[in-house]
Amino acid sequence: MPAIVLIGAQWGDEGKGKVTDLLGERVDYVVRYSGGNNAGHTVITPDGQKYALHLMPSGALSPDAMIIIGNGVVVDPKVLLAEIDGLAERGVDVSRLRISGDAHLIMPHHRALDRVIERYLGSSRIGTTGRGIGPAYGDKVARIGIRLQDLLDPGILRKKLELALREKNQILFKVYNRKAIDLEATVEEYLEYAERLKPYIAETRAMLWDALDRGETVLLEGAQATMLDMDHGTYPFVTSSNPTAGGACVGAGIPPTAINKVIAVSKAYTTRVGAGPFPTELFDANGDHLRKIGAEYGTTTGRERRCGWFDAVVARYACRLNGVTDLVITKLDVLTGLPTVPICVGYEINGVRVDDMPMSQTDFHHAKPVFEELDGWSEDITKARSIDDLPENARRYIARIEELCNTRVSVVGVGPGREENVHLHPLLP
Repeated sequence: MPAIVLIGAQWGDEGKGKVTDLLGERVDYVVRYSGGNNAGHTVITPDGQKYALHLMPSGALSPDAMIIIGNGVVVDPKVLLAEIDGLAERGVDVSRLRISGDAHLIMPHHRALDRVIERYLGSSRIGTTGRGIGPAYGDKVARIGIRLQDLLDPGILRKKLELALREKNQILFKVYNRKAIDLEATVEEYLEYAERLKPYIAETRAMLWDALDRGETVLLEGAQATMLDMDHGTYPFVTSSNPTAGGACVGAGIPPTAINKVIAVSKAYTTRVGAGPFPTELFDANGDHLRKIGAEYGTTTGRERRCGWFDAVVARYACRLNGVTDLVITKLDVLTGLPTVPICVGYEINGVRVDDMPMSQTDFHHAKPVFEELDGWSEDITKARSIDDLPENARRYIARIEELCNTRVSVVGVGPGREENVHLHPLLP
């Protein structure tokens, strides 16, 4: 079977890790194709164990799937090795991991610059995690980045780092009055990482091409989400890569003709971490309810997530942009007990009703949500396993999302556990 892309349809944190884990036992490869350790996936296994994954693909918890970190990811080796060790200590087999030699490294100067630049932006800050993701991608585009394969050649590593630090240390010291990065100490540190990472570094593109030729199933797992895409999201309040379905081809090195299914994950409401426009954001008791019941705190940062009602304009945009074939709606159970469950069906901008994403950043900042209120439900739905098990109002809510997004809903999450799902249509044959 050809490749499947799994993406987020909102601003991230939709529950992609749970869906990857759900599919993991039925796919042969799970590939992370974008982002860095600024992302986080939380997976809860059937025995109740909770895993917070940042760089490792969520398929790491599936016993048989090969797990790949593609060329489109930026890798902090210290973080990756800590994650590998943490999983190994809990009995998870990490020998199946392979990392593209073309993936770029996050270096100490990237982390230092990320933190100091964000601090100096003050009230205009983007809300980055400060982990060096943006500066690493910036160096990649500027053609002065350092890649995983460079760890295998100490001479190349030293030469590239020396070149990069000529500029970066000037900026750190003379512009921001920060301590310069020590070349020798950094080379020594990263050569130690090289010894441990060497067995995992591979030509992952060829591995995936061969797998597709054999008819094996490749699941491409994006970090972050559509509205954080560098080109198609709410720029500049976005991530530094392309987590949309098109980014999967670039970030994993496979042809677009290999993809025959795109699964998008969306919460039954909307959340966002960091700064940026958010038309349906709630500042009242309903927002507090969603945050508390939904445990809306970042997997990576622990930051409170901003919460709001479901935004069908955003979801429909994501479905059209990514060519979504199947929607997965997570956390429907969080809405239980609310008397009404509003859905944003359009925006009002300067007194004019619009039903699609506005073209300009200014218009989106000024967009006021137009809500359609649906009746809520009070019944416990966490034991539901078929559509008929859901209360009538919950079924109406899901049906309205399908209608507004013009995309079928295939799975509905009714709890955090791996088995707590209602299946409407099979995600895999």
